[in-house]
Amino acid sequence: MHRLLVDGRDVAALMLADTWALRARGMLGRRRLPEAMWFVDEPSVHGVGMTRSLDVAQLDRAGVVVAVHVLRPFGLVVPRAGAVDVLEAPTGSFRRWDLRPGSVVARVEGTRPGSGD
Repeated sequence: MHRLLVDGRDVAALMLADTWALRARGMLGRRRLPEAMWFVDEPSVHGVGMTRSLDVAQLDRAGVVVAVHVLRPFGLVVPRAGAVDVLEAPTGSFRRWDLRPGSVVARVEGTRPGSGD
């Protein structure tokens, strides 16, 4: 299990898409969307086959948010200079997390602090 940090704050459970198969599936066909999904070595994403919009952030190697988008079904987020990874979450998540261009995101292994797990 991984957790997502935004500017040092623990904000969500994180699914890591770090294989071809996991990146190919992404959030497609999931009844319940993960709180967040980090696509490793994937600078752009598409919404082909999606039925819901998603918040999408393009990240540089240091985890700095280069750009933020709302990906609509059948839409496309094109590669951006400096972006190497993509972070996806259900629409409205980035607003709740105060994630914006310039924010720093990180992934850590473990459970939410204080969860007792």
